[in-house]
Amino acid sequence: MLPQCERARSLSGRPEGPYRAVERADALVTQDFEGVDTLDKLFVHAVKRFSQASCLGTREVLSEEEDKQPNGKIFKKLVLGDYSWMTYEEVSQAVESFGSGLAALGQQPHNTIAIFCETRAEWMITAQACFRRNFPLVTMYATLGEDAVAYGLNQCGATHLITSTELLRTKLKNVLSAVSGLQHVIYAGSDEVCHADYPQSLAMHSMQEVMELGTKPENLSKEYERPTASDLAVVMYTSGSTGKPKGVKMQHNNLIAGMAGQCERIPGLGSQDTYIAYLPLAHVLELTAEISCVSYGCRLGYSSPHTLTDQSSKIKSGGKGDCSVLKPTLIAAVPEIMDRICKNVNGKLREMSVIQRTLFKVGYNYKLQKVSQGADSPVCNMLFFKRVNLLLGGCVRLMLSGGAPLSASTQRFMNVCFCPVAVGYGLTETCGAGTISEFSDYSTGRVGAPLICSEIKLRDWPEGGYTSQDKPHPRGEILIGGPNVAMGYYESEGEGENDNFWVDEAGQRWFCTGDVGEVHPDGCLQIVDRKKDLVKLQAGEYVSLGKVEAALKNSPLIDNICVYASSDQNYLISFVVPNQKQLTELAKKNGVEEEWEELCNHTKMEEEVLKVIKEIAVTSKMERFEVPQKIRLSSEAWTPETGLVTDAFKLKRKELKNHYIKDIERLYGAQ
Repeated sequence: MLPQCERARSLSGRPEGPYRAVERADALVTQDFEGVDTLDKLFVHAVKRFSQASCLGTREVLSEEEDKQPNGKIFKKLVLGDYSWMTYEEVSQAVESFGSGLAALGQQPHNTIAIFCETRAEWMITAQACFRRNFPLVTMYATLGEDAVAYGLNQCGATHLITSTELLRTKLKNVLSAVSGLQHVIYAGSDEVCHADYPQSLAMHSMQEVMELGTKPENLSKEYERPTASDLAVVMYTSGSTGKPKGVKMQHNNLIAGMAGQCERIPGLGSQDTYIAYLPLAHVLELTAEISCVSYGCRLGYSSPHTLTDQSSKIKSGGKGDCSVLKPTLIAAVPEIMDRICKNVNGKLREMSVIQRTLFKVGYNYKLQKVSQGADSPVCNMLFFKRVNLLLGGCVRLMLSGGAPLSASTQRFMNVCFCPVAVGYGLTETCGAGTISEFSDYSTGRVGAPLICSEIKLRDWPEGGYTSQDKPHPRGEILIGGPNVAMGYYESEGEGENDNFWVDEAGQRWFCTGDVGEVHPDGCLQIVDRKKDLVKLQAGEYVSLGKVEAALKNSPLIDNICVYASSDQNYLISFVVPNQKQLTELAKKNGVEEEWEELCNHTKMEEEVLKVIKEIAVTSKMERFEVPQKIRLSSEAWTPETGLVTDAFKLKRKELKNHYIKDIERLYGAQ
């Protein structure tokens, strides 16, 4: 491994910090381009520089076909054409027309406007129109449950809602009647909308109709108020892993500072880059990634997790996924997506001959050694990894991982088989990343140094056993400070949650993350625990649920796992989503021939998976009390749609507990 140069240092000289990036130890950065201090100005700046370049791209849907499975289930498959592009100038004109149309429908500056929509070009056009006209944009995940959507819409008091025909038909059908104050619903998409299906008090408009209204001379010529740096830009409702969703208040200057820090860590970002946009835009990782790319003249091609690769669920067999057609150079991903890519490649490797597998392993190990020394291996890339690379289009030069911890094995695999991976760490409350690792840093398990817009401190947490005096590295709860720290939660003043935010004597804003980290000698951060994930067992041992899950997820047999501990018990239990192919093979070896659901309910298979878990525990040097003693296999995958994980695929422990409450009673009751 290459010796690490200093990336960040403690300003106080003490182990708890605060730590700043060495190049910005004197003062934190607040903006990327001089005088560009609002999101509106940032987009105008980009349009001036890249007016005729391609900006937003959408793939044409040629047809939709039904694919009948052997078990009788019907899956919808899409036949897709090429990407069609809008230039920066055309997007700017659409933004002007749409903003003008919203104003003509009565939307006022400083009044919130809500968006509940999938990731698509219309989402970004809406956002830019709101930034331009000083309409604070309230964002909600398209996968939030009905109650959470109604709660968010009622709390923010928006009179106008932007959505899609798909979500109108599904998620919003039963919600709109429970939302008071809503007057206008504007929908994107080409499907017909039957107005009679919705409350008569609501005026329904297609996005095209609103744009046409906006282009009328009497509307387009009206002067309007542009935002200032301290105006509210976004209220982002986090799906959260506990309780009701919270709306995080972000000012223009918070987001501008956050993206200035983010862009500094992405080498060579520019108009030669193509970014594939498929993560939820209501997630701060995707929103800041897309706006950052647009401000540097990149092309943004829209996609979805269902159409991302040739193997994706909605791509017809033999058809091309979005990566194959778009050939992106930049991809942001949550670890769940990267884990799937790795399992996909490993599945193909298992189907190869022994000789092919051996050659691949030799090439992999050789390149891993080169990568660890900071070098590359063009010969290995050509011989072994070119075909693998085509899974993502063959042109990816950089990937950014965020939203949840990335396992060391997945990070190494992506570095070797695809491209350099940077790992970011941050929260909605910090307007995206607070730290991002350098793409040239091939160490694993770390999330890099503070961005040039933020600084970090460690706060002792003695009950959990973490202090700044720990050896070999100081540890503690991570506090993030800087101009990128949001203003608090929407309408929750004095409710305790805002105690997580405070302003120090120098006027700097800080946020307590609830995560536990350690700072390495070069100033880079490693996340080691989460306060909420730490559970005390009956005998007094502390168990980090997240740490146990991360170790066990390395097994190809386990697609997902949630470890559960009750403080009045002396052992752990867990719920496991097994890999269908792996479990089926294991069942055959054990003479068990059942349908998938029966297989997951089979006592013998629970015992077999438990054996595998105990083997991993030994190789991972886990303590005896950290090893789950009983398990429940789930035949159903946990997706944001099931409400059991967030959009970043983080476990929603409260929902999972409620979902498996009978199993918890059974697994703990049957002593």
